[in-house]
Amino acid sequence: MISKNILVLIEAIENIFIGEENSLQAYHKFTGWTSEQIEKIQDSSELKSSLSIDLKPIEWMILIAVAAPHLYQETYSRFKFLKNTDSNNFGGLGGKVHQETQVYYPTIETILYLVNGKRIAGRVEAMEVLRPGSPLLKSNLIRTTGNLPELSDSSQQLYPGEELLSVLRREPYQPTYSSNFPATPISTQLNWEDLVLPYETLDGLEELKLWMEHREALEEDQEIFRKIKPGYRVLFYGPSGTGKTLTASLIGKHFNIPVYRVDLSMVVSKWVGETEKNLKNLFDIAENKNWILFFDEADSIFGKRTQTNSSNDKYANQEVAYLLQRIEDYPGMIILATNLKSNIDAAFNRRFQATITFPAPDEEMRYQLWEKAFPKGYEYDDEIDLWDIARSYEVTGGIISNITRYCILKSMNRQTSKIRYKDLKFAIVREFRKSGKSVK
Repeated sequence: MISKNILVLIEAIENIFIGEENSLQAYHKFTGWTSEQIEKIQDSSELKSSLSIDLKPIEWMILIAVAAPHLYQETYSRFKFLKNTDSNNFGGLGGKVHQETQVYYPTIETILYLVNGKRIAGRVEAMEVLRPGSPLLKSNLIRTTGNLPELSDSSQQLYPGEELLSVLRREPYQPTYSSNFPATPISTQLNWEDLVLPYETLDGLEELKLWMEHREALEEDQEIFRKIKPGYRVLFYGPSGTGKTLTASLIGKHFNIPVYRVDLSMVVSKWVGETEKNLKNLFDIAENKNWILFFDEADSIFGKRTQTNSSNDKYANQEVAYLLQRIEDYPGMIILATNLKSNIDAAFNRRFQATITFPAPDEEMRYQLWEKAFPKGYEYDDEIDLWDIARSYEVTGGIISNITRYCILKSMNRQTSKIRYKDLKFAIVREFRKSGKSVK
């Protein structure tokens, strides 16, 4: 339990001062925690199975030290007393006291003091744990005020990151949608049996399933791992409404892995350097979580590259190159989707392990879609000929879903489970008019 870890932390802090005539003497004598004290915190923890990464003992100590005052406000009451006594003499403690609550929160300096006390030798080693790219920061377990810390800046306050807060609340970790993580989870109530796709597409999806099933074995085999890059990258292409997003959701559902749809409008920034920063944040959070990343409308960033005629063109191409590098290094599955394969720069094709087509459904597929369109309990009027509907109207699964919604609402309003031809025809005509098409 986290509470047990905090008690160990408080006990260790109290032991610093016990037996001394005053806190000043304890402060000057403190030489940092012993490795036994740090390992005691780690060994008493039940958090290991809840985190996405393995941590070293010193990282565990930092994790608990950062979380503690947010769960038990008196954790650093001794430090608060010292800091309030004489801020000049005890500046080495770091920490910030909240003006309203008077709770003492650790800064990077506080952590360095806990680990090393007044010793200088171990500071650089401990600081490495809190540098940009370190597991604690990269995985969003802890965060700092302002930018990530540099070696020369130890005054930044440390907070629990979103993932650590989720663990403390015993909730699944789900990042908040923001410029730091411009992606949202997608899911579906449907199953593979509800998917209507041609054989060529289903055959291509089997390879994806094979990779998901054997991924761990591939990564554990060092000979294979040495010759084959980790991860799996696939392009879905085809008209809107043909099942690309649904298929991505079903893959995640089948393997019980979250799928996140990346909002490229949030990723791509007009400001130089911001796109790369947004992408870095996204991949840093996702890459240790085994999540599937789904880039919809990928041609907005993977379209044909421009000639470098201006500084903006240069930065745009650099951003695409950076994204490609992060995608190639991503250890999980990445799915890119586009309506037109020709919109994707041909130079990117070699980077995909597979390209899978999602064509507009033919007559037989449309018939199957209409057969599966309505939930159990609803039935078509006798005057509705599904083969005639499938033959007469070239619609996709996405359009049929809109038509289904309208017809169900009309049936509910009539307090019946019958789907009327009149409602069906009206909804079909309305969908065609949306796209500027005429229909008989």
